[in-house]
Amino acid sequence: MTTLASTLYLRAFPRMAGWLRDLILVSAGALFVAVFAQVKIPLPFTPVPLTGQTFAVLLAAAVLGSKRGAASMSYLIGATFGYLIGFVIAAYAVGLLAERGLERSVRTSIIPFLVGTFVIYLCGAAWLSVFLGSFQKAVLGGIVPFLIGDAIKAAAAALALPAAWKLAK
Repeated sequence: MTTLASTLYLRAFPRMAGWLRDLILVSAGALFVAVFAQVKIPLPFTPVPLTGQTFAVLLAAAVLGSKRGAASMSYLIGATFGYLIGFVIAAYAVGLLAERGLERSVRTSIIPFLVGTFVIYLCGAAWLSVFLGSFQKAVLGGIVPFLIGDAIKAAAAALALPAAWKLAK
């Protein structure tokens, strides 16, 4: 099954070379995540800021698919390194589920976004536990404060994709 980005891109540019299409889509995904990464709210009780990245990672992955979604992520080492690695893995997983059509229906579109969020949390907390000394502290400082916001972001992404598919048809 194809992704939303491929569907729209092929309609707009049917004769463009595949490698150029992939380069443009991956670059657009990276830029989308970079823009939402600028939305940062520092939290005094954790070294991990609240950002718009998780929303952008999940949405970009669903739109781009597994390979292009994962390729559009990048990372740097620090307290947030695990989350950034999680972005790459989550982008692949969400993209894979989107390639199977789970993001096309409001009823099923939440599944890829919950899977992606879980992957990000798991990788982020695992790495953060090195900095904080325990996995429990990492969960309390690196997951719990973000649960409500990330649930809202996942729900927004889950509503946005089926709506975009309806517009594409």
